[in-house]
Amino acid sequence: MIRIKRLFTFLTITLMAMGALAQSNGSNSSYSRFGVGILNDQSQGFNRGMAGVAQGYQSGTQVNMLNPASYSAIDSLTFIFDAGMGLQVGRLKGNGTSVQAMNTTLEYINAGMRLTKGLGMSFGFVPYSTIGYNFNESHRVGTNYTTGKTIESRTTYYGNGGLHELYLGLGWNPFAGLSIGANIGYLWGDYNHSLAQVFYEGSAQSLTYNSQNEEWGSDLKTYKLDIGAQYPIRVNKENTLSLGITYSLGHEVGSKVTQIRYTSKGDTINNEVTKAFDLPHTISAGLTWQTWKEQGEGLKTRMLTLGADYSLQRWSGCKVPMSHSTLEGSSIDISTTQYNNMHHAAVGADYIHDRYGKYHHRMHYRIGASYATSYVKVNGHDGPKEYRMTAGVGLPLKTNTRSLINVSFEWLRRSPSTGSHITENYFMAHIGVTFNEQWFMKFRFQ
Repeated sequence: MIRIKRLFTFLTITLMAMGALAQSNGSNSSYSRFGVGILNDQSQGFNRGMAGVAQGYQSGTQVNMLNPASYSAIDSLTFIFDAGMGLQVGRLKGNGTSVQAMNTTLEYINAGMRLTKGLGMSFGFVPYSTIGYNFNESHRVGTNYTTGKTIESRTTYYGNGGLHELYLGLGWNPFAGLSIGANIGYLWGDYNHSLAQVFYEGSAQSLTYNSQNEEWGSDLKTYKLDIGAQYPIRVNKENTLSLGITYSLGHEVGSKVTQIRYTSKGDTINNEVTKAFDLPHTISAGLTWQTWKEQGEGLKTRMLTLGADYSLQRWSGCKVPMSHSTLEGSSIDISTTQYNNMHHAAVGADYIHDRYGKYHHRMHYRIGASYATSYVKVNGHDGPKEYRMTAGVGLPLKTNTRSLINVSFEWLRRSPSTGSHITENYFMAHIGVTFNEQWFMKFRFQ
């Protein structure tokens, strides 16, 4: 009965969180105007303080959704539930101005359990990308030689939406060492952009020049498939080197994009393109070095974890909708030249002194750093490079040392390739709670 009540509580929380996630945004970046938005790293509480290092990571007490092969190691006695939220404060600088922005978002929610010996399962949902921006741009067009007044164009850009992923995965350990796994996901979300251009002559809006007002919209739905493998190599009694690799299948997304253009005469013109998006082929690989410590009576716990990951997302040649000018105004078409391949590298560490010692010895201490290139082109230039530094702690609950409150802090800088683009600096705080409950333990009474 207790297990049923716990399961009902978990499902209720999951449905509520799923609704919140579908409405969350989490971005004020003007770069989210391009492509499918700002891509989320999808790291979780246990590895966010390690800059998201995950490919070789395998643990019986954590759910590592970034490599589904890791599910095979989930402890047979437990049900793991993990959820996290984040706060980001950013400063955006460009063209001599500076703007501060703040967002909160639900970052992930997932669960894991063992189905049978060597076979584990996980399910949950996470953001895949976010779109959220609202900015203005002004340009001097010329001078009205009759009135002598300056003609200025002011354009407002606005966008919101993003993609979310709901997944189910299995991890299997078929024979000594090797684990394999797969996540099948459902990807859905909104893709909304608008542009409003107004001409001013002096300080007054001019009716002489045609204004431009257009909206783009799409309701994206598709699948996502990730497969992974892990193989630990026992170096000696106290050290293990684990190798991990994942592959994400790239494919065409069948969703259509609709453009609505409003003319100065009050008319509306609709344009539409189908199959306007692609997901990239992605391959990721990593190494994790783990040092173990004997605790007596046959107990052995992980003391130090060092990891490094690299991933390549092959966005180059993928499709994206693109507005272009015509003699009659603007129209929408499909472009395959607006993306670059994305490279991402990360390193991180996790240290715990003694899982069975004093409280501060049972805490996890984490640190990490990462570097990534952008997958989008911004007005013909390469998008901004991303530099990230992270640190965090894992705080065990006093009543259940397998459950953790994971707190991490992060500094992120988006550095543009040209001085005319915006530089973004963010400070982020993340909190995740991992409940590791012994739901399946059998007790004997004498």
